[in-house]
Amino acid sequence: MVRVRIYQPAKTAMQSGKGNTRQWVLEFEPTERPLNDALMGWVGSGDVNRQIRLSFASKAEALAYAKRKGYVAQVRDPQVRSPQPKSYADNFAFQKIS
Repeated sequence: MVRVRIYQPAKTAMQSGKGNTRQWVLEFEPTERPLNDALMGWVGSGDVNRQIRLSFASKAEALAYAKRKGYVAQVRDPQVRSPQPKSYADNFAFQKIS
């Protein structure tokens, strides 16, 4: 029984736009613990499925793929953001609310 995660990635802290966040991602859950190499400081594993990351246009496509392959899928729905509209002039307001 292979377990997979299906989610929509969040935007990174280094970007203000929502590029690369529209697609749904299917990742395999790790089956082995990572191994630390004491000499080089590298982290490795014998689990080759950790390198696979599949992208889909919709959640339904990702779920259909997981079902077709016989994977047990855990779906994480994205958190909905409610942005606070701000004006640039508010940065220089006399009675600025911090």
